Amino acid sequence: MDFESKANAPTPTDNIEFAQPTTSRKPLELLRDTEALLRRPTVATLSPILPPKLSNKFQATSSLADDSFKELAEIDLDSISDFELRHARIGVGLSFVGFGALMILVLLLYLNTLRPELSTGEQIRQYWYQYVLFVSLGVTGMFMLGREAMRPMPRRRKSK
Repeated sequence: MDFESKANAPTPTDNIEFAQPTTSRKPLELLRDTEALLRRPTVATLSPILPPKLSNKFQATSSLADDSFKELAEIDLDSISDFELRHARIGVGLSFVGFGALMILVLLLYLNTLRPELSTGEQIRQYWYQYVLFVSLGVTGMFMLGREAMRPMPRRRKSK
């Protein structure tokens, strides 16, 4: 009698080799091509339906998008250093903090002018999730700014 398990026998599926992509395309090229594949049929479908003036502007905007994405696809993402992105990260952090603060002020203005019948406790009870959302945006922005402040600055070479 053969008591060995046949489940341990090698199968032909153990040595499958997956096809490798022939050329690796840049992410911005993929974005350009994907966007164009979605936009062009949409423009072709909607242009005959729209009024002529709006249709012309729609097609002009589509060709402008083609040019913009063509320029964007030429950017080499590997050539952008971490230091060059510092200003963008600071700007996004400041935007989060500013938007959170502005929206808290708008919420308070709304509650004090259009909902004065509510007491402070009722306002907080009814609008707590807006408060939490806007405070969270501000805190997120502060974390981004703090992270940028703690990043080490690149050393500058001393010229002789």
